[in-house]
Amino acid sequence: MVIYLRWIVALALVYLALTSNLEPSNIVVGLLLAGGVVALIRPPRRPTQPRRPLRSVVASARYVLTLGYDMVVSGVQVARIVLSPSLPIRPGIVAIPAETNTDLGIALSAHAVSLTPGELVVEIDDDHMMYTHCLDATHAETYIKDAHDLRIELLNEIFP
Repeated sequence: MVIYLRWIVALALVYLALTSNLEPSNIVVGLLLAGGVVALIRPPRRPTQPRRPLRSVVASARYVLTLGYDMVVSGVQVARIVLSPSLPIRPGIVAIPAETNTDLGIALSAHAVSLTPGELVVEIDDDHMMYTHCLDATHAETYIKDAHDLRIELLNEIFP
């Protein structure tokens, strides 16, 4: 119960900071909105914390840089495909195992794949297999698998 109250207060403070209005009616609205969000989302009872904070920070930085690099490279590839007069796309669905230990890791991995231009996670099944739609499925399987393996390695360092 205390953890929910902390979330409500924290979200209400964020609301008040964003609105820059400390009138009593606005405080009540902020508390009601925060309570509604907490009731709908149900935050975790105990926060997920990394076991090795320094390694997690370094791995997080590497993860963000890797994701940024992948986004730029894929963006150029998608632009080249789209601007080509012959439109050489071979769309398809590629199955990629999630290979991570936590639901948060699976969600972050799917998010990273979906952020990359030309790729979109369509479904994650019960066996943690991510079905990904790609603009060019002929070469995508090896490229996505290699990039995915690096991201999973970093996610497992961040959230062991």
